[in-house]
Amino acid sequence: MDLRQLEALVAVAEHGRFSAAARALNTVQSNISTRIARLENELQTILVDRSAGQLTPEGEVVVARARRVHAELQALTADVASMTSHVIGQVALGVIGTTGRWVAPLLLDEMHASYPGVRLSLVESTTSALIPLLVDGQVDLAVINTPINHPELLSRPLFEEDLVMISPANHELASSGDREVTLAELAKHSILLGPVGSHLRTHIDAAATAAATSLKAKAEIDGVRLTATLAFQGYGPAIVPSTAIPTWAQRGDWAVLTLPEMPPRLVGLVSRRRGMLSTAASHTRDVFGQVVREHAGSQTGIRTA
Repeated sequence: MDLRQLEALVAVAEHGRFSAAARALNTVQSNISTRIARLENELQTILVDRSAGQLTPEGEVVVARARRVHAELQALTADVASMTSHVIGQVALGVIGTTGRWVAPLLLDEMHASYPGVRLSLVESTTSALIPLLVDGQVDLAVINTPINHPELLSRPLFEEDLVMISPANHELASSGDREVTLAELAKHSILLGPVGSHLRTHIDAAATAAATSLKAKAEIDGVRLTATLAFQGYGPAIVPSTAIPTWAQRGDWAVLTLPEMPPRLVGLVSRRRGMLSTAASHTRDVFGQVVREHAGSQTGIRTA
């Protein structure tokens, strides 16, 4: 099996057509066709449905493995170089948006000072979107909501964070003057929630069940920062992590209410069980943990794990 064959298949998966894959790899379309045909012959299966222009189920499996192989090869090259010189390499770090807001500037400064040869790429997304990127090797590490139950992933705790309610100032929840609200009271109103099955929504629904109630969604938003923005703009109340309220938005036509019955969310740093982290990724992991330990205490509602 030739690495160029795997590279060609991944390029087709990412660009959709053989011609586009050829341009991305600076070669001609016939080379892409030949490499994939040889790979299919070796595996004795069809990897690309030419009529539909998409991968077959077998092709999806091979692409997932090929991406991991590529990540391991990059790590190998960086590790060998790091043994004879400074730590170098490319590290892709996935991070949920509210954590990225306060950690990213601190992390980038510390990495630049300690490991200037490491090229750090930050990918902001939701927990549900980052997990498959991590499994497929498209990111090396991910900072996401935990706990997670995935056989290929390993997490280490970072911090816990309070969940609060953002409510428009003219809403009944805020206009009563109370600074805290029970889940039973909250259940009387429609609020902004994440989609069913998302990590934060599952956490919130479990708390509501424990309080013998259920919450109604006015809208389901897959993204904490967008949810908070809509709440700030008066669309409706929303349950969000404390850091969804940036320091520059501490005042406005809205109120923050505490939720005594709501357990904090847990945030962890997650990596793949299989394969070793590159030297650059390992140092990035350690620096991230250091930054959190040193600065989490200055963030409202956060306590280090």
